[in-house]
Amino acid sequence: MSFYQRLLSETQAERDALMSLPLILQGAQGQITLDIYRAFLTQAYHHVKHTTPLLMACGGRLSGEYEWLRTAIGEYIEEEMGHQEWVLNDIEACGGNKESVRNSATEADAPCHATELMVAYAYDMINRVNPVGFFGMVLVLEGTSTAVATQAGEKIMQALKLPKKAFSYLFSHGSLDISHVSFYESLMNQVTRPEDQEIIIHAAKRFYRLYGDIFNHVAAQVANRQLTAAAA
Repeated sequence: MSFYQRLLSETQAERDALMSLPLILQGAQGQITLDIYRAFLTQAYHHVKHTTPLLMACGGRLSGEYEWLRTAIGEYIEEEMGHQEWVLNDIEACGGNKESVRNSATEADAPCHATELMVAYAYDMINRVNPVGFFGMVLVLEGTSTAVATQAGEKIMQALKLPKKAFSYLFSHGSLDISHVSFYESLMNQVTRPEDQEIIIHAAKRFYRLYGDIFNHVAAQVANRQLTAAAA
């Protein structure tokens, strides 16, 4: 069994738990409201904006024996740079205020605790534990988007009657990350040190949980807003 296959096998339970979350299942069927979609995009912005800085930090912390991985990170950076602006443009296209989200002008526009924790864990993994562990996050984010992004985007677009330009983040990552997953697999199969393999598996398990917490927060946040509005 290759390391990539082992990685998938040993994180299957965590991946299944994420993919069975109510909000992800509802999104895949287009059964979410505009308020939920905007809230999802808001939290997406607040972690996507860290993608390039995290990749740079990871590349800078790798030891010389991982020069080949540092080179691959350079390719990731080229493709990921500026994607946070796609998210902001999607927010604007579906009637939201992208500058309010950019500046976290209100509580609803700010990163939630779950988003902050996931981003903080990523930086901590790179700077304190082992920079190779960051690739546990890559598995979670790219694997999830490949599995649901395009399908969810199409269903939500139809249900909410929004223009295609409101889904640049979902559509681009659904198709783009298919090639990324193949690239990722080839990279992971070159990681041979047992301790590095173990930390990638460990980190992936944690990131599945942390990413799932963001979806749970979005669902709870919107439900609370609806209750507050109904009681007013």
